[in-house]
Amino acid sequence: MSESQTINEQAPGSAPPQTSGNYLPIESYGAIGNLRTVALVGLNGSIDWCCLPELDRPSVFGALLDDAKGGRFKVSPVSEFTSDQHYLHGTNVLRTEFEVAGGRVCMTDFMPLRGTIIGAGAPPTAPEIYRILECEEGEVEMEVEWSPRFDYARARTRIRRTPGGFLASAGRERLTLGGLPHSARHQDAPPAVIRSRFTIRAGEQVTLLTRYGGSDGHVDRAKCGAALKHTIDAWREWVHECHSSNICAFGGKWHDQIIRSGLTLKLLTHPDTGAIAAAATTSLPEEIGGVRNWDYRFSWIRDAGFSAQALMALGHKDEALDFLYWVERVAQASGEEDWRLQIMYGLHGETDLTEIILPHLEGYRGSRPVRIGNSAAHQRQLDIYGELLGAAYEFVRMGGELDADLASFLSIIADRACKAWTEPDAGIWEVRGGPRHFVYSKLMVWVALDRAISMYERFGLPGNVKRWQKNRALVRQAILENGYDDELGAFVQSYGSKHLDASNLLIPVVGFLPFDDPRVQGTIDRTLERLTKNGLVYRYRSDDGIPGGEGAFGLTTFWMVDALALSGRMDEAVEMFENVAARANHLGLFSEEFDPHTGAFLGNFPQAFTHIGFVNSALYLARAAGRQPEAPAPIGSREHRVETGHDAGAAV
Repeated sequence: MSESQTINEQAPGSAPPQTSGNYLPIESYGAIGNLRTVALVGLNGSIDWCCLPELDRPSVFGALLDDAKGGRFKVSPVSEFTSDQHYLHGTNVLRTEFEVAGGRVCMTDFMPLRGTIIGAGAPPTAPEIYRILECEEGEVEMEVEWSPRFDYARARTRIRRTPGGFLASAGRERLTLGGLPHSARHQDAPPAVIRSRFTIRAGEQVTLLTRYGGSDGHVDRAKCGAALKHTIDAWREWVHECHSSNICAFGGKWHDQIIRSGLTLKLLTHPDTGAIAAAATTSLPEEIGGVRNWDYRFSWIRDAGFSAQALMALGHKDEALDFLYWVERVAQASGEEDWRLQIMYGLHGETDLTEIILPHLEGYRGSRPVRIGNSAAHQRQLDIYGELLGAAYEFVRMGGELDADLASFLSIIADRACKAWTEPDAGIWEVRGGPRHFVYSKLMVWVALDRAISMYERFGLPGNVKRWQKNRALVRQAILENGYDDELGAFVQSYGSKHLDASNLLIPVVGFLPFDDPRVQGTIDRTLERLTKNGLVYRYRSDDGIPGGEGAFGLTTFWMVDALALSGRMDEAVEMFENVAARANHLGLFSEEFDPHTGAFLGNFPQAFTHIGFVNSALYLARAAGRQPEAPAPIGSREHRVETGHDAGAAV
């Protein structure tokens, strides 16, 4: 999965609003990281996004959100070039190859890791970015721009020489750059920047190192080589590998891209806490020039629960258990009566995620406002009960064991779902137009109680199972009586609504109704007719209290694939899967949304949701094609309905 591209740094699609500079398309970036943070590296060799020392801290390089003010770390040829990127197999170590007339240079970018990264508790690593340049042919004149901008470019940055290189500082924050040839010059007067040009010839190597928190810019070449080896080894020890593609459920032409999705989900998993971030960025727009620009650098119970299930499908049970323990800890730490959960937390369990607008940044391609924090943190969203207990259910089905404290916590969550399900909420999509009785929210309460009952009956989960059974029946009756519209022939977004919502595609996938139920097939068909464009599925097309529009959603498109595949509509499922899978970028990465007309990426990137959907859809299609892994039948399959004792799903 590589792609050559002539760099002109202009995004595709509709003409952007007036901005101060040029922006790469979102799909032109790769991602590197050390599990604590992520840096985005463009095909033009520019690191345009990186928060240090952790993902949810302020940006140090933020040109992605303001080309003029945000700051970058760019390394590229002086003359016109084409470029290509690929990852070293089984790692998040990125290589960018530059071709110019008369020469070729390969740049290896990585953030160091050491030791095992399986589960939480990985050894601490220095917040560093290595950029190793090797000239493979001819000679190439290279140029470097290093312009850190601390605190989202709100702090004044100063640069001065330091032993071995340069030191950028603002208040107590420091960042060093080492390894530049002696020709480098710096400008300390605003805007502070390092610029350098040098020629690299065949067989030569230059190693650049930027380090957060230090004051010495010296680069030890031997240590750099060791750091690269340790990092490659750490990723490859963790990654899902197959001894035989005939045994692996994920065999076939999409296998490597599935592995990439797993590596991306791990990249978003914090090594200390087990929290899983929804995405690596903030404020990448759902519509160019629009206001739907949100901060996704936090851990949503919903997103992380889905991530844990996808990681389990790839054989990574440790990450799933770490996530469950993390939720227990943050709920207990909140000290609220009966451990009522927030829908999201900071990566260390922070509950105050106050949403702030940064008016000094113009936003990606002029898409204002730029936001940090997320006011949706204090919304009521009932679906989180189902996603949490669903992840726990998958964990125990795959052989995992829950200790007594965790089992007790999950029982409390099921009780909480019994108390909360009659309340309206903001729904899975976090609408800001007031609470409603969303069908998907009620569905996931049903899932929470259904999985709790199954864990009680099959795995010894303690709790008041009669209460769970009674409320499961009541929730089911409410959904069937209030959530289905006979005239439309489909389940609707909320009680009394005439609008569709693609989240209802999960009604059969979670086992609520069988796939051959006419209400299920009607919901699939109406969603194809009214929410689908060029093989991509929108979440909904109703008023949500926020101005502007959005792109088609990656995850809901994969949900449609699942619904079609499990319905036996394999030709449609395969066609849609291959259409959306082919929209991954040159590295196999996905953003949150797509422009269905141009294919351009929209929304935050890389996005866990879309990678989750890709992994799960690949699994469903693999099973439908006869590749049976040595694992329990997936949720929604006929085998799982038999396993759980659900009947044909006759209407109440």
